[in-house]
Amino acid sequence: MENEKIIVGLDIGTTKICAIVGKKNEFGKLEVLGMGKADSDGVIRGIVVNIDRTVHAIEKAVKEAEDSSGIEIHVVNVGIAGQHINSTIHHGSITRQQTSDEITIEDINRLTSDMHRIVTPPGSQIIHVMPQDYIVDYEEGIKDPVGMSGVKLEADFHIITAQTNAINNINKCVKRAGLDIENLILEPLASSLAVLSDEEKEAGVCLIDIGGGTTDIAIFHENIIRHTAVIPFGGNIITGDIKQGCMVMQHQAELLKTKFGSAIAEEAVQNEIVTIPGIRNRSYKEISTKNLASIIQARMEEIVELAHTEIIASGYMGKLAGGIVVTGGGALLNNLRQLVEYMTGMDTRIGHPNEHLGKSKVDSVKSPMYATSVGLVLSGFKALDERDDRYRENRNTISEKKKVPQKHFFSSILNKTKNLLTDDIDGRTEY
Repeated sequence: MENEKIIVGLDIGTTKICAIVGKKNEFGKLEVLGMGKADSDGVIRGIVVNIDRTVHAIEKAVKEAEDSSGIEIHVVNVGIAGQHINSTIHHGSITRQQTSDEITIEDINRLTSDMHRIVTPPGSQIIHVMPQDYIVDYEEGIKDPVGMSGVKLEADFHIITAQTNAINNINKCVKRAGLDIENLILEPLASSLAVLSDEEKEAGVCLIDIGGGTTDIAIFHENIIRHTAVIPFGGNIITGDIKQGCMVMQHQAELLKTKFGSAIAEEAVQNEIVTIPGIRNRSYKEISTKNLASIIQARMEEIVELAHTEIIASGYMGKLAGGIVVTGGGALLNNLRQLVEYMTGMDTRIGHPNEHLGKSKVDSVKSPMYATSVGLVLSGFKALDERDDRYRENRNTISEKKKVPQKHFFSSILNKTKNLLTDDIDGRTEY
């Protein structure tokens, strides 16, 4: 039963590795049963660079999730990100043989399967093939052609590729941790399931997921994913700037950013000073929150500008009525929403992954930093493209309809045969 189905999402991030166990409740909302997390030492900008450390962190996070949920974990949905991610648009078409029949789900699947066979750059492979609008006999702008009549079926496909070595390293880490991968999902697509509403996707919206190592972009319009991109900057580079600019330790820079940081220097208090302990009997260090905010703003402006460039390059700049939704750990930075609105001129909100959450045992999952992890769990229940859910329901309905009449047909023949034999034996056969 769907309500009894349990899904585990595993987010292998740059700053943390997080495992979340969830199931659907009676209202169709996601109920988080348990969560585990561990520091990520073996991942840089979304790419695994140390297998052993990553395996150890995965084992720790999964063990913690098992203990908190009381469920033994064997299969996980894993997220993938990194600068190596590339997205392109390709055009595909098929000519149907049965021209008198209507277009079926099988025709859609055949067209999509053909796109999985396109030639990709050396060292990369396809992870997602996502249809845009369909064309039936040169009639454009069709979102769902199933049921229509036509000979030639065409579509533009948003194809996302990833580096083969990066995929292999993730597979290796997960398998060494004693787990199997059910689905490998692009992280911004997973985050979109957790923080975006159907209305926003329909109106047009840009998701900006600011993680530790990368900033991921996903643009939706008319409920279809239109553009994805990965910017190789995230929260860690801001921490590095603070470490260098204020001459402090890495962990001190991280604390300064999260506790006293601001994305807009003008909003910082003019004469506020933060005192940092010195290293090994050295004198303490005084840091102005105004200077701290100036360092943060300079780097954050660069990230927002790159994200804005991606929105313009996608061609959907003037079509995003839903504006921008910022999520990820970087979204917790003070005054970030105001900075994004000022630089882009678009309505902005901070995305919390509570769009589809029900009552959960772990309240901390409602933080933007767990958007990807929650989305990976939701991907086990909900397809990235809503049309896939409808096609799956149609397939199930058709298969059920085929089963029922068949059973009735054979049972009726059997009953008639029994009646004839009975009548013959009793001498009561009528001609």
